Amino acid sequence: MLDFASSSDFEDLGAAAAPSASDAEILDAYSHAVTSVADAVGPAVVRVEVRNKSGRPGGVGSGVVIAPDGLVLTNCHVVEGAKEVRLQDAEGRVMDARRLGEDPDTDLALLRAGSVRDLPSATLGDSKTLKRGQLVVAIGNPLGFESTVTAGVISALGRSLRARNGRLIEDVIQTDAALNPGNSGGPLASSRGEVIGINTAVIMGAQGICFAVASNTAQFVLSELIQHGRVRRAYIGVSAQTTAVPRRHARAAEIENSSGAIVTALESQGPASTAGLMTLDTIVRADGVAVTGVDDLIRLLNGERIGKRIAIDVLRRGALRTFEVMPLERPVARAA
Repeated sequence: MLDFASSSDFEDLGAAAAPSASDAEILDAYSHAVTSVADAVGPAVVRVEVRNKSGRPGGVGSGVVIAPDGLVLTNCHVVEGAKEVRLQDAEGRVMDARRLGEDPDTDLALLRAGSVRDLPSATLGDSKTLKRGQLVVAIGNPLGFESTVTAGVISALGRSLRARNGRLIEDVIQTDAALNPGNSGGPLASSRGEVIGINTAVIMGAQGICFAVASNTAQFVLSELIQHGRVRRAYIGVSAQTTAVPRRHARAAEIENSSGAIVTALESQGPASTAGLMTLDTIVRADGVAVTGVDDLIRLLNGERIGKRIAIDVLRRGALRTFEVMPLERPVARAA
């Protein structure tokens, strides 16, 4: 026997399908959060245009003003090789800019707006307080469309990403906020209106996988560029590659490494060569910290170790040996 619902039942179903007042409030709160961030950070976002050494127009990217006197953070790859750099703010004002410094290792660059002062600026937040799922807003000039706003969430934290020069950028933020060519160098902002990342990369062909350099990394690079005009890092004058450590060698040396950094070349009279390291030595520890590959070695050779003697443990023909090495400041474009 068939049982048909009464008209009152259909009315109840319709009432259940209709959005409740609380749902509308949630949507309003989301919209309010995004628009508030756009209003707070949007005026500090600039379009970055470059001309190459031949005088021809180069790429177009984004930047964010982080100080009223015209300090602008952007991506290194946006201004790389540029002869001239011009900025255009949200009000359409065009101004020349000069490069104060670049750090290819983190794909960040610092610019100074030439003539205009008292620019709207944004604040760098603390990226260590972020959580997965947190609302973020990206603002920039994707594909040349100025002041475009997209919203999403933080998909993951602490990612690692290869810079254009092959070095590893640590503590990268992954987000699903839509980014496209032209967003590079623009801000990734939290719902509090603070810049918590500098948009740097997308994976072509993928959907919703985009990356930003964390604001704490940007703050470190910013301070180094202002003080020294460059980011100071150490080097010991070796070329190396990641290699497996035979288990019997690890047991004999009483180390836990399953891999290390094997030295493939040494700079003549460099710190490592002077200390006694040789090619085919496998570096397994530096300054008391385990080295499981080239990336670990590069990460350890920071500015704090310049001019400081450190112990480097290597496996040579299966035996563990220790050398004292004094890292020097790494010149630009020099290997680890």
